Amino acid sequence: MAYTLPPLPYAYDALEPYIDAETMHLHHDKHHQTYVTNANTVLATLSADLQKLAPEALLKNLDNVPADKLTAVRNNIGGHVNHTLFWELLKVGTELKGDLKVAIERSFGSVDAFKEKFATAAATRFGSGWAWLVVQNGELAVVSTANQDNPIMGEKLSGTYGTPILTLDVWEHAYYLKYQNRRVDYIGAFWHVVNWDKVAELYAAAQ
Repeated sequence: MAYTLPPLPYAYDALEPYIDAETMHLHHDKHHQTYVTNANTVLATLSADLQKLAPEALLKNLDNVPADKLTAVRNNIGGHVNHTLFWELLKVGTELKGDLKVAIERSFGSVDAFKEKFATAAATRFGSGWAWLVVQNGELAVVSTANQDNPIMGEKLSGTYGTPILTLDVWEHAYYLKYQNRRVDYIGAFWHVVNWDKVAELYAAAQ
């Protein structure tokens, strides 16, 4: 089954001034679409059993992907899965509260300490990649991955593991039009557009 580009769940300018409309057009319509197109190309070369899997399930079963197809699957289906989640985690005006806030305070000492650790993971990811808040064995952890790797791929490939509940894209295409080389400013702006309601929903589901 071919993958399709999911529509943004909001207008392109909904995240202004933190993430600009031009970046959202380019990021979603061009970059994400390219991952979908390339993912479908490699998907068509896989066995019927692998083609039947949801993209997230395929990323959890990369050991079953032929070695000569692994890089293309990892990069392009990874890019599709990561971006699909990322769009859902962006929204203006939500609040960190309830069980999720309690869990963050328990795991990191305070919300500010969590944000600092997450921001450091995002800022220090060399080159392109992602910062993540994940659930590992029932506990929260901050990790990062290179390129389009996702913690659900497992430690062998991604260098980490866990169920993602929050992520930030730190590829330059995610911020360069507005922030140029100022990744730290982009990371700071991100906290204004986190969809905490979605993060809380994912956290509850991961328990």
